[in-house]
Amino acid sequence: MTLESSWPEGYQLVQGSSLDRARLLTTMGNAYTELGATQLGHLDKTIDLHFSGPSVLWWLEKKDTTRVGFTASMAAPIGCLWLGQSINQLTGLMQAYVYLVYVAPTHRRQGLGRRLMEHAKTWANEQGYEQLSLQVFMHNQTALKLYSSLGYTKKATLMTLDL
Repeated sequence: MTLESSWPEGYQLVQGSSLDRARLLTTMGNAYTELGATQLGHLDKTIDLHFSGPSVLWWLEKKDTTRVGFTASMAAPIGCLWLGQSINQLTGLMQAYVYLVYVAPTHRRQGLGRRLMEHAKTWANEQGYEQLSLQVFMHNQTALKLYSSLGYTKKATLMTLDL
């Protein structure tokens, strides 16, 4: 399923499927490597845990009209949006949750991440959720600025102690 509306010329949002597990793993690996992750073996388990549950996946792709017989699913994804659900630990209510939002470095600063997040909000509203949550690393200032500009507010801080 291709979602053409509201995307800049040449871009399209394509709904993924359960067959996209390997593609999702690669994209998550790229995202976490960019954030400084040194171990990626856990991503398989993350996908196993959440991809089989109530989640939905979209790929942001660049249209290629020059290749005959070319389909969007053959394109290297330039962006990804993976949504599911979680439980709000304060209210006990189910909420929409952003597992992954990603735009490849060469396609950033064009408003694509913002559009992906707007799509997430629309989807969450359509599903009847009253809240959309996500986790962001504190050193990811670009993402923090984006989420803040979209109206997200900090509700908790994840604290760790290295042992």
